[in-house]
Amino acid sequence: MKTFKGGVHPPDSKELSKSEQITLVKAPEVVSIPVAQHIGAPSKPCVEKGDRVRMGQVIAEAAGFVSVPQHSSVSGTVKGIEPRPHIFGNKVPHIIIENDGSDEKTDEWGAEMELSTLDGDAIKNKIHSAGIVGMGGATFPTHVKLSPPPEFPIDSFILNGAECEPYLTCDYRLMLEKAEGILRGCEALMKGVSCSRGYIAVESNKPDCAAHFQELNTNENISIETLEVKYPQGAEKQLIYAILGRKVPAGGLPMQVHALVNNVGTAYAVYNAVYRSIPLIQRVVSVTGQGIVNPGNFLVRIGTSIDDILKRCGVTENANKLILGGPMMGLAQKTRELSVIKGTSGILVLEDAEPFESGPCIHCGRCVEACPMNLIPSDISLAVEAGREELYESVYALDCIECGCCAYTCPSKRPIVHQAKLAKSVIMKKRAEEKAKQEQKKGEEEEKKEEEGDKHPDSVDQEKE
Repeated sequence: MKTFKGGVHPPDSKELSKSEQITLVKAPEVVSIPVAQHIGAPSKPCVEKGDRVRMGQVIAEAAGFVSVPQHSSVSGTVKGIEPRPHIFGNKVPHIIIENDGSDEKTDEWGAEMELSTLDGDAIKNKIHSAGIVGMGGATFPTHVKLSPPPEFPIDSFILNGAECEPYLTCDYRLMLEKAEGILRGCEALMKGVSCSRGYIAVESNKPDCAAHFQELNTNENISIETLEVKYPQGAEKQLIYAILGRKVPAGGLPMQVHALVNNVGTAYAVYNAVYRSIPLIQRVVSVTGQGIVNPGNFLVRIGTSIDDILKRCGVTENANKLILGGPMMGLAQKTRELSVIKGTSGILVLEDAEPFESGPCIHCGRCVEACPMNLIPSDISLAVEAGREELYESVYALDCIECGCCAYTCPSKRPIVHQAKLAKSVIMKKRAEEKAKQEQKKGEEEEKKEEEGDKHPDSVDQEKE
């Protein structure tokens, strides 16, 4: 089996929802759509209170290259734009829309296209216009990922169907029920980045998905790869190594080894955008965990309340922990008053979850053995604990992918992932400050040159001549 060094084998707990087919959830009476649903600049609202909008209409425009537009997931009236709680713990502007129940769509909705009529730029434009981001949880704008610089041509495209995160089964059901759309989306992504070789990676505990892809796949340039069951098999750098044997350099990106990775959910969203002109306004969400009465996989409109979904599925009496995403990389929440966003792959509710206290590092090396990035997580943890900010870069904190393998194996229950996140934020803040200083210095130098030019107009005229 193809795999990578390191990793862990947590119980997958997928039996709770893997047999549940995708169920369409009725659109809510009100949706609350945040302008920040992706890595990069938050979108800028382009509607106002009282405006009537149609399903699929742009309600917030992209605020730069690393940004995407947001679309209304219902038709109705904008009731306001106000700050509300976000998955990351802060408050961000949300566009509140009252659903009129008609699902009136935009004129462009559903216009069918043939891939043969589109070039790479046209494909990327359609992906960007549809507001598509990484659906595996990273939410990086897909059109940006498909735009590597010329010095890094892509020769291998990998579609991630590993779904190694425990509990989650949304990708599993999508692969079983929408495999043809995923395959066509994969072809569009490959053409968008001018890549002729594609791989669909599936863990060996999903043989039915691999067999289904094999049966439907007619493209000889796309192969189905079966991988060892191990977490985090679905991380892009680990997938690239497992399938291609290439190592992404420290601090580098997959494009530097001429490879790109996207999630199967992203591929299906691309299929809808490129072939059917349908923007990203809904996604499949796994609602699962011992704290859920009726677990399942649901097709949910973006902006639907997490609280409404939990009421629909039922919560047990002993449920006491809510996580958006999976238990390894998901984020625990302190409120149910949140919205489903493009990166919401799962709503996990646990029973009798108890708080724990961390102890001192005993230098056992388990985190080192488990780290799929070949880091020494204990060094990062100890540096942060001691407040030694000057060491954060030298212990390669930026290379941490925050998979949680270190914390999972630590017998002292140390919050290593949280400490790594802190170290990364400190490094990025310092780099931003240094960049700002350099730009300020450059501006002052240019201003000084202009002042000197004003004092010597004859010399300036000579230069122009």
